[in-house]
Amino acid sequence: MTGQAMWQKLSLRARLNTLLALVLMIGLVVNVARLLVEAVPRVQAEDQSVVRLARQFVETLAIGLNDTPDPEARLNRIIEDINRLRHVSITRETAAARIAPPAGPANTGSTGAPPSWFVALVHPEQTVVSVPITINDKSESLLITSHPNDEMAEIWDGIVTQIEVGLAIAIALLLVTMLVVNRALAPLQTLSDGMASLEAGAYHTRIDPGGSPELAAICDKLNHLAATLEGATEDKRRLAERVVFIQDAERREVARELHDEFGPYLFALRAHASALLRMSEASEPNVDALRNHGRAMLDQINALQQFNRRILEKLRPVALTELGLGEALEALLRLWREAHSDVTIETAIPPSLNGAGDTADLTIYRVVQEALTNVFRHAGATRVKVTIEPVPPSGLKRGARSTLVRVQDNGGGFAPEPGLGLGLTGMRERVMALGGSVTVASTTGGVTIEAIVPHTTS
Repeated sequence: MTGQAMWQKLSLRARLNTLLALVLMIGLVVNVARLLVEAVPRVQAEDQSVVRLARQFVETLAIGLNDTPDPEARLNRIIEDINRLRHVSITRETAAARIAPPAGPANTGSTGAPPSWFVALVHPEQTVVSVPITINDKSESLLITSHPNDEMAEIWDGIVTQIEVGLAIAIALLLVTMLVVNRALAPLQTLSDGMASLEAGAYHTRIDPGGSPELAAICDKLNHLAATLEGATEDKRRLAERVVFIQDAERREVARELHDEFGPYLFALRAHASALLRMSEASEPNVDALRNHGRAMLDQINALQQFNRRILEKLRPVALTELGLGEALEALLRLWREAHSDVTIETAIPPSLNGAGDTADLTIYRVVQEALTNVFRHAGATRVKVTIEPVPPSGLKRGARSTLVRVQDNGGGFAPEPGLGLGLTGMRERVMALGGSVTVASTTGGVTIEAIVPHTTS
């Protein structure tokens, strides 16, 4: 598994904590590296300073060395005294051999001697300076050797202390930050549970806003979404009930009309047919009576045909099937103009309304029909405008097409907080079944009904 894939699997909390730990560790490493870089010039400066002071001291003492009663003893005492110092040692170098310098004094730092790699890094070679002197008319040299052990131990002790303190501070900051991050991100789990409840259909779910202002704002918006979904679900349930009620009412109306219209005509036809059958069995049928019965049957059949056309017109307009949507709307508007010559009906309908689909065409026709019915029955308007125009493709569904249907009147409008009647409810259900929408706006200047009817063919 690659590093990127592992990073993608980490939670937001783990990512924040990991980033903070990396930043703290990088800061600690940079600080320790700075101390290591600065250690070399510090040790070199200390080394040169000690050697210079020791050389000046030895040269000063060597000037009056031969004036003492016992120069040899005096020199040995001087060497012994200087060798008690922690930072430098002195040895005598004769012409025959070099006397090895004594080991440097033991380190007294709190953390012990620095490791060998650190000594090799900051002070790889000891500094040895030769100071020539003359004792008892003999020339020899004093070797001054630096021992910056204490300076290196002090630097190493600072590095160790920096690491210990830095780690302690980093761990403390990490723990505090983890606590803060956990508290700040705690609402995310609540949000996740809330969205899971919404996904399961529990639209009554509400989330208490908490955490940072950003998360609280998300909680508020999610609560608003839940309330909207709950309201939409309730509207859908009520509309479904109204649809069932409207369908039952339409079925009852059709059944009543069939019973009231078809029943008597069928009974009369049966009676005439029975009479014709009896008369046909006579030896000399009455021709005039046969004609009368035939004419009566033709009249009743014609009435049945007209009634059947009226029923079919209610179920689906014949003009829509035979002429198309544009001609059917023109015929509908012409009938309204003839019936209400005192009302001006304006239209803005494109010449061609093809391609929307049979279901969409019928829906557009019913919207105009129902809107005009409401205008002429209830509005008391003197002017009506019917507008039908295509709607640009929706950005939510690429390529989707729909038609806008708008009916405006200058009537008195609805009463305050009107309840939609069966006609408007049926209109809304038709449009919503196709995924569209219906808005009804009532003002003192009239009523505007707008419907977005999606096409049912591609």
